Amino acid sequence: MSVLPLREYPDPVLHQKCAPILKIDDALRTLASDMLETMYADRGVGLAAPQIGLSKRIIVIDAEQKEDENGHHQKGNPMCLINPEIIYKSEETIFFCEGCLSVPGQSADVERYQKIKVRYQDISGLVKEIEAEDYLAVVLQHEIDHLDGILYIDHLSRLKRNMLLKKLEKARSEQTK
Repeated sequence: MSVLPLREYPDPVLHQKCAPILKIDDALRTLASDMLETMYADRGVGLAAPQIGLSKRIIVIDAEQKEDENGHHQKGNPMCLINPEIIYKSEETIFFCEGCLSVPGQSADVERYQKIKVRYQDISGLVKEIEAEDYLAVVLQHEIDHLDGILYIDHLSRLKRNMLLKKLEKARSEQTK
């Protein structure tokens, strides 16, 4: 397993619609393992293939991970979703403060559906469905958006988005000093 380099805004791959995965094989299983390792190394709760430069419809998530009292990382329930699609969205929405490994150090409140149902293939190729609400629903929507070339900042008003991007540029320029 390997930790892969992350792509950051404004990398063009982050704005591309991903191609469906047609073949689930050992190479894809290795990719999924590498994506999980990368997500954990960067302390994320989800990672989509475009974030590592691949335009493929695969995401990994672990919305149940925790840190123990000594600050050690504890895995929760890691999942790999291949070709995920949202097949149900509730009328109710919630606002959640989101961040993204591809927009480092920034966060903003985003409106999301409170409950969703997602159909996907697991790493064995079985078609499954998952019903999610609140935090897990937000994580899934965020990562599935990546597969359609949408970042959480694309859900913000122009003013909020521009302010966030200015803060991102300032943080990047301070890192290079």
